[in-house]
Amino acid sequence: MIFGIFGKKSLPLVVLFLVGLIFMPYVAPRFYIYLVSAMLVTGLLATSLNLVLGYGGMYQFHHAVFYGVGAYTTALMLTKTSLPTWVAFVSAPLVAAFFGLVIGLICARLSSLHFGMLQISLGSLLWVIVYRWYDFTGGDDGIHGISMPAVISGTTPAYYFILAITALCLLLMFIVIKSPFGRILQALRDNPERCAAIGVNVIRHRILALVVAALFAGVAGSLFVTLEGSVFPDLLFWTLSLEILIMCLLGGWFTFFGPMLGACLIISLRTFAGNYTEYLTLILGLMMMLTIFFLPKGVLGFVNDLFRTRFPGQSLEESSHAPDKISTKII
Repeated sequence: MIFGIFGKKSLPLVVLFLVGLIFMPYVAPRFYIYLVSAMLVTGLLATSLNLVLGYGGMYQFHHAVFYGVGAYTTALMLTKTSLPTWVAFVSAPLVAAFFGLVIGLICARLSSLHFGMLQISLGSLLWVIVYRWYDFTGGDDGIHGISMPAVISGTTPAYYFILAITALCLLLMFIVIKSPFGRILQALRDNPERCAAIGVNVIRHRILALVVAALFAGVAGSLFVTLEGSVFPDLLFWTLSLEILIMCLLGGWFTFFGPMLGACLIISLRTFAGNYTEYLTLILGLMMMLTIFFLPKGVLGFVNDLFRTRFPGQSLEESSHAPDKISTKII
């Protein structure tokens, strides 16, 4: 399976990187363990967005709402019920997938910009409910002090739990995009009219893609609770969705691991550059503009093209899926 994700020449680097992740808690300070955990959670969220954005060609402008739903589901079940912890973790992606189904049924018949704008409206409605419902969600105060079982409590145990779940989810998403369903999804991105002409149910496949993406976003939300021990309404706000979108574009939305790379870059920038400037949002906006104009395939896509030029017939990432022509049509 791993040979289907990475090019053979890049495998030694990948193995070295994985070994580094496994043994990092033994050599790195606690802050960096936490930072990498946050990168993994956010990278999983960005990769789930890329299922419908890069692979499906759908303008998913408010993906963070499923992230927030997953996080709040876990938090509410752990604080307001006596159910086992594993029930909360399992329920989070299922509830997020349900909301993905509802929003998909409403939005999937629309196209391009209209799809994205209606999704922002529906997601903002959920944000308002969470923000105002003080008796149930805690309102703008959120929910804090969420306790975890001892086996995943603490920075290092939480890190290994997040690493394992993230790796499993990435593997499952890779299986999805390499399945016949994933191939159809890419075909819908490139030419939905031709797919409809040969009998593909476009609406059904788009709704299913939204449900799958929402499910993995719900997993990421549950992992956020494991890491932070708290939730707050900003997890459902549209600005977080924009930040995730930038991660996909920056890292490479036509590669499988591009969103993960973009998440690492943005979180590093926010963590370290945020100490020196108040204009981080401006920097993110400029980065997005420069990426769109000069790196339309993202950083990993650009590096992948250089790798193919240097080693003809080889690829840094075998799962790269850029179309022959990148469309800029949004309406």
